[in-house]
Amino acid sequence: MSTSEPSPDRGSPSAAPGPGPVRSAVERASQPALLQLAKLPVWLPFLALLLLILGGGLLGGVVGWVLVAVALAFVGWLLYLSWPRLTGVERLMRVAVLLLFLAITVVQLVPRG
Repeated sequence: MSTSEPSPDRGSPSAAPGPGPVRSAVERASQPALLQLAKLPVWLPFLALLLLILGGGLLGGVVGWVLVAVALAFVGWLLYLSWPRLTGVERLMRVAVLLLFLAITVVQLVPRG
């Protein structure tokens, strides 16, 4: 037997491939914004999202679409970054929120008659 480290099994967690180049680049580019976000009170990003969604729903038109799209992009960005660390239920709930924001965005795009 050799004294060198054994190669990892295919089934072991250490054998899982690391993040791809796109994910690594997004994580690296997102790090400064995430550090600033972590300094904020926990309730502030939630309040900002709530105001964007409510404002978008109440204002309607192009301005409403832009407000909801900004909220959608923010939630999508956080979902992308957190995806590998989430459990199945957490993924499902976050995708549901993303789909809700997407539905509101589509409603904002459709002209009201």
